[in-house]
Amino acid sequence: MLYAILAYHVEDEMLSWTPQQDAAVVAKVIEVQAPLRASGHLGPAARLDDTKKARTLRGPGAGIVLDGPFAETKEQLLGFHLVNYDTDEEAIAAARKLREVNPSAVYEIRPVKLYVPADGFGATATGG
Repeated sequence: MLYAILAYHVEDEMLSWTPQQDAAVVAKVIEVQAPLRASGHLGPAARLDDTKKARTLRGPGAGIVLDGPFAETKEQLLGFHLVNYDTDEEAIAAARKLREVNPSAVYEIRPVKLYVPADGFGATATGG
């Protein structure tokens, strides 16, 4: 079974770090990831960029784009897609296409600040 491990942190605290402090934390995280990756247990990892850069697509029809990751309390994070586009507008267009087939979903579109590839980890998963 695959598990998603979601990292939460006080964003203002992280944003107050110097570049050297941030790099030291990232280096430690990568050090912890290395044996997990070597044993075949670690898939893709991503560090999201600042929440002020996030956009949320919600509402009827094509929806409207709002600043920020403002989820309703009844909504829960249930999955994610990683996409590669040059602009926010292209990423929002991709979210709109996803929404066409899942119109009750709310999609948060946020730039990824750090991406660590999976090296072929877990292409598919079934069952539970």
